[in-house]
Amino acid sequence: MACESERIMVKDLQLYVKNGCPYCAKVEGFMEKNDIELPTHNISTSEDDLNFLVENGGKRQVPCLFVDGKAMYESDDIVFFLGKEFGVFAKPKK
Repeated sequence: MACESERIMVKDLQLYVKNGCPYCAKVEGFMEKNDIELPTHNISTSEDDLNFLVENGGKRQVPCLFVDGKAMYESDDIVFFLGKEFGVFAKPKK
């Protein structure tokens, strides 16, 4: 049995996007290029997803990555976070 310090902490990651959003496409392109698969919710096609985003994130802005229930906005921040989390090269733009 692994000791507590050897256990990997798994985060709940949920991505919210919408059709025609270039910033969403940037995040999704990064994920595809690096074989990162996450539950993705499209607010253009699901009113329930839109309502969840607004109620829990506080605004309608996408892309939005929920990390353990906390909203993260801005495509550069999301790409950087995913790069670190999944061990692939990603650096924020200046």
